Formats: sequence, structure tokens, C-alpha cells
Amino acid sequence: MAECNIHIAIIEPSHMIYEGLSTILLKGNPHGRILRFENLDELKEYRDKNCLEVIIVNPAIIMGDPGALGSVKKHFRKAQWVGLVAAVFSDSLLQLFDARIQITDTPGNINSTIARLTEENCICADDSPVEELSDREKEVLIELVHGLSNKEIADKLHISTHTVISHRKNISQKAGIKSLSGLTIYAITQNIISIEDIQSGG
Repeated sequence: MAECNIHIAIIEPSHMIYEGLSTILLKGNPHGRILRFENLDELKEYRDKNCLEVIIVNPAIIMGDPGALGSVKKHFRKAQWVGLVAAVFSDSLLQLFDARIQITDTPGNINSTIARLTEENCICADDSPVEELSDREKEVLIELVHGLSNKEIADKLHISTHTVISHRKNISQKAGIKSLSGLTIYAITQNIISIEDIQSGG
């Protein structure tokens, strides 16, 4: 993959599949950014719509309502849509996507597919750099992931609850993610916290 800040959104209900795919994509493009969304509605709320080059969707999510994809697509006109195929789907459903990757594809094939879709234009590489979290925002995010409330975070970090709330807003804006589960994945993919830390509770 080209070495630019390629932004990829993944809509996949399985944590295991998401983790594996995001690891493969980041190895292929260390400068990229991976975002996870729970569903199409959450994706639609993402503020930087012009900053997503690739959106990977498990077709099972739209199998009951293929029209839902079309209604969301119009909000992301610059994005390439990729079907993450892990089962048998109808040709009419798969034709809604610009490209497909199979669950059985090798890492090389997956990254080649994404590179082919993004090589001509890297939307965010020059004019929209990823805004990094401050050290304090990272500290707040870590405690959020560990399940602490605003007041508990304030007490632990010796700051006011109002300041914690302000940091949370900044974190959501910079990451482009509102849900706690999404922020958890963001923290892991950005190496702010490890899966082992979450499992051990700290």
C-alpha cells in the first residue's frame, strides 16, 4: 500500500475478524488509520465523511435491507466500498460493492486490493493530517476503556469532572468515534492500550 494516511472504516460485528483484518491492514500500511463502526447508522454520523478512502462492510449486515447501503453511500461519495465476504451471498448483493475481499484471502492479497483502490488518490495525506491525542487525553481514554466514570477519572487524575468531560469531547472529535466500544478499538489500534491491559483490568 502507498505510504500515506489512508483512512479505512470497517463495519464487522465479529471482534475477532475485525482485529485480524485491522492488523493485516496496518502491517500493509503503517501510516494508515483504521476506524470501526457498529453499524451503518453509526458510520453515517461520522463527521469527516470526505476523509474515508475505503469502507469495508460485511455484506451480512445489509442482507435484509440492501437499500440501506445505497442511502449511506451518498454521504461518502469519495469512498471505495469493499465487501468482506465470509459466507455465500447473492451476486446482486455483492455487486453493490466496488471490490471484495474474501475471509480466506492472504494478507498480501487483501493489501493489494486496498492499494489498487487507493493508489490514485490519498485524500487525507496532505491537507488533513490525523490529529493526535494529547498525553492527558490518552490518560483519560485509558481510564474510560477500563470502565471508570467521569467522577472516578477526575479523582484518579486529580482534575475536575468538567475537565474530564471536555477531554472526552476532544477525544471523540479527534478519533471521529462516539461509542465506548469504538474508542476501545481505537485505543488498541493506536497502541494507547494493549488488549492484555484491558483483560487484566489495568
